[in-house]
Amino acid sequence: MAKEFNITGTCTPEAHYMVNIGTKLTQIKKLIDNEKYFTINRGRQYGKTTTLSRLRRFLADDYTVIFISFEGFGHDNFATEEAFCQEFLQVIDEFFENQTSAESWQKTLIKNFGKLSRLFKGSRVKSFGKLSLILQNCVKIKKSY
Repeated sequence: MAKEFNITGTCTPEAHYMVNIGTKLTQIKKLIDNEKYFTINRGRQYGKTTTLSRLRRFLADDYTVIFISFEGFGHDNFATEEAFCQEFLQVIDEFFENQTSAESWQKTLIKNFGKLSRLFKGSRVKSFGKLSLILQNCVKIKKSY
């Protein structure tokens, strides 16, 4: 298959013309290794989704990578802090469903962001080793609680 220009979604080097983002991924990994938070914020068609997709694979040898897109979250998922936390934990459950050691996260009664944050600092998460949480399409989160 010949390479082509892709303007509708994630690019792959095997199928699409694209710039080499290896240096960018190395720089982002340094941030993650140093436990820094960061955002990627650009207009349409600047490669945000492609960068996050490649980053997920780039980190896979060193981290358990959880990739969550808020694109599929509906309005009701953002209606209350508790609704958001429960949907977020449902997505985590789905991510770990093939892991025999993972118990249900959604059964944990998390009703606010403080408890959700503490959950990710607890022993349940530490059992997975180094963890990277990638959140995409956070622009959907407009309401402040």
